[in-house]
Amino acid sequence: MSDPLEAAWEVHCFLTARQIPYAIIGGLAVQRWGEPRFTRDVDVTVVVPVEQAADFVEAVVKKFVPRIENAAAFARRSRVILVWAANGCQVDISLGLPGYEDEVIRRAVDFELEPGRVVRLCAPEDLVIHKAVAGRPRDLEDIRGIIHRRGKSLDTDLIRLWLGRFSEILGDSAPSDRFAAIWRRWETDRRQKQRQSRNP
Repeated sequence: MSDPLEAAWEVHCFLTARQIPYAIIGGLAVQRWGEPRFTRDVDVTVVVPVEQAADFVEAVVKKFVPRIENAAAFARRSRVILVWAANGCQVDISLGLPGYEDEVIRRAVDFELEPGRVVRLCAPEDLVIHKAVAGRPRDLEDIRGIIHRRGKSLDTDLIRLWLGRFSEILGDSAPSDRFAAIWRRWETDRRQKQRQSRNP
């Protein structure tokens, strides 16, 4: 079975050799910040100057085997490059837009895959934001796991700020509402457990 850790290191080496800032935002980040679960792919966000984007896409599809036909054309339309790592692991490389993604990468933290191999993971707050916007059932479960593990250490003001902005852009309050509902449930459960511990 293809190892996403090995694939993440391959992607890291490719990007850092070209001085491309990045952050891993998918299942590997969930393993660090939330409840660990099986993942078979690597999701990465990069920030590339607009004038260099076409050359970057071409470099990626030359280095890695594309997962679809006309992968470069698809990437120009969707801003996502779909490729295989050398070990057969799926890799999605998203071309971030200036603004929020710049901050995601600035807040990214080092994560040691094994001694001598360190990659960059998005911060837990940014992982929550990504997943609240996506809103799939699995994403909501991941948010619950992140909140369960990180609790009050999460910068909820930052999360609410960006989810509010995305809700405005989308014209839909769902991203903010998803996080708010999960956070309220966690706080309710936490207070109940505190009362039970005081009154056994």
